Amino acid sequence: MKLIKISTIVFTIFTLILTIVFFAWWAMEDKLVFGSDKFDQIKWIQSAQTVQTECKRGDMAYDLQQNVLLQGFPRDKVAILLGRPSYEDDNSMAYDLGLCMHIYHNLRITFDKNGRLMLSRILTR
Repeated sequence: MKLIKISTIVFTIFTLILTIVFFAWWAMEDKLVFGSDKFDQIKWIQSAQTVQTECKRGDMAYDLQQNVLLQGFPRDKVAILLGRPSYEDDNSMAYDLGLCMHIYHNLRITFDKNGRLMLSRILTR
């Protein structure tokens, strides 16, 4: 009976620690995976066609998302700044980031009806 109580306590503590680690990783993933370089427009545009680096734009994505593409940024200025998107429709644009962390990612930018940036997110394809 004592062994069962100890096992239950150990399992509960392990589960709690694992949950905390998972949610900490989830909350910090974009910064940890995509936050190593400052955004550089020339490097961003040149990286669109490269095959030399798997995560070709990923290193700049977090800085771009957090410090450059701010809410209200006009759609035409996004297009000038980032070049031709990989995907575009009436409400959004997407830019290929490459194969980062063994998964293909893109930067999805969503606009309101006035063509102003509402949200930018790093997503898997």
